[in-house]
Amino acid sequence: MARKTIYNVAVVGATGAVGQKIIKILEDKKFPVDKLKLLSSKRSAGKKVFFDNKEIIVEEATPDSFAEVDIALFSAGGSVSKKLAPEAVKHGTVVVDNTSAFRMDEDVPLVVPEVNETDLKLHNGIIANPNCSTIQMVAALKPIQQAFGLRRIIVSTYQAVSGSGLQACEELEKQTKQFMENQEMTAEILPVKGEQNHYPIAFNALPQIDVFQENGYTFEEMKMINETKKIMHAPELPVAATCVRLPFFKSHAESVYVEVDKEDIEVADLWRVLENADGIVLEDDPGTQTYPTPLSASDKEDVFVGRVRKDLDKPNGFHLWVVSDNLMKGAAWNTVQIAERLIKNNLL
Repeated sequence: MARKTIYNVAVVGATGAVGQKIIKILEDKKFPVDKLKLLSSKRSAGKKVFFDNKEIIVEEATPDSFAEVDIALFSAGGSVSKKLAPEAVKHGTVVVDNTSAFRMDEDVPLVVPEVNETDLKLHNGIIANPNCSTIQMVAALKPIQQAFGLRRIIVSTYQAVSGSGLQACEELEKQTKQFMENQEMTAEILPVKGEQNHYPIAFNALPQIDVFQENGYTFEEMKMINETKKIMHAPELPVAATCVRLPFFKSHAESVYVEVDKEDIEVADLWRVLENADGIVLEDDPGTQTYPTPLSASDKEDVFVGRVRKDLDKPNGFHLWVVSDNLMKGAAWNTVQIAERLIKNNLL
């Protein structure tokens, strides 16, 4: 049987922020689409989206939506993925899921293509896209792990409001206007929409992303910890995370501290492996104040690294500053990359 060269693709959550990014990337990258099916909730069904100069009407996602679909890219929330992804697999569809629904499932590969592409071979119909803050960190740390080994990771994140969705972005805009007009800032969304207490994000920093767990860490922090160990095949690697929401719209930044196994490693050694790493852009020159920022990384596919420096007390300790667009590499682009690698490796 001849191998297919064009594919029927479905995007679930097609009207959302990430779904819209996925559609644009599919078009920009000239992904080998035969037919594109756009799926959403019943409320959003009927909307019209342009793809490749053609108008496509968004349909309601149902268990029967995946007949003759080769690849389905899900970004519509964990409950939708849990309900519909197994139904898609029953139709022979391979699912790339952008929610936390299956990430820690032992039978589901959790993949960042630059880090663990070979894990795609283990899929049973579903591949999970990692958390946005995890993706950029492991992409930056994998070449370091390969070259020098890793003993420990400690990360503090500075995360954009878009990670909480469109309503959170709108709330930031509203609060900024309220503050500038000397009005009381009203908060209904952040840090977590379903929680009892809400705090303004404008001109503020919120050290809570997602709900708190019994151990005192938030779910976002535990996602970073557990996903990092799974992706890097290092279940015993010590990882700690503190995740903070800050008042800007796009791109997450991270301060990452690592300890490597090898001795006598210098900053120049880390620069060398980072410069040669797939998907990494090194922007690091203190003399010219060169380093990545959330604004400079916005709408770009890569992970940007700067401020690489040696710890002053630990000879094998290093600090890095890692920035990437959470809606691009942290979500839509990594999802499409996985689909591309599935085709490249003949895994559909």
